Amino acid sequence: MKINQLQIEIDGIDKEILRYLMEDARKPILQIAAKIGISGAAIHQRLRKLEQAGVIAGSKFVVNPKVLGYSTMAFVGIYLDKAISNPEAVKELRKVPEVLECHYTTGNWSILIKILCRDNEHLMQLLNSKIQPINGVSRTETFISLDQQIERQIQL
Repeated sequence: MKINQLQIEIDGIDKEILRYLMEDARKPILQIAAKIGISGAAIHQRLRKLEQAGVIAGSKFVVNPKVLGYSTMAFVGIYLDKAISNPEAVKELRKVPEVLECHYTTGNWSILIKILCRDNEHLMQLLNSKIQPINGVSRTETFISLDQQIERQIQL
């Protein structure tokens, strides 16, 4: 691994390790070591360096929301009355558990959020009672996702 001023360059072995773990973070280190042809200790050492450098930002289990009854994914563009309202609006959006992502954007909206709801009625209730009443929100524009067709991480 080579560290430049603003960017980190990783070598082929690091890329291979990361590809295996991005595919399945629970894959045993010794299994990866055998496929790559280096020791498990070397993999642990490389992973520690990648974490310290900020290349690896954690690992997690992915919960299937549909199994838990959440089937409506929507993107909501939020128009703010003033740009200065952004910090307070984001603070309030953090309190809404259905908000999965929040982005400060260019273009027509000030904020774009990704939300997950049980159904359209839940979505409407969420918009009317939790999002639109936020101080500084002038209006919203909602897009319901019919199907997520691509989901991936950056390729290495």
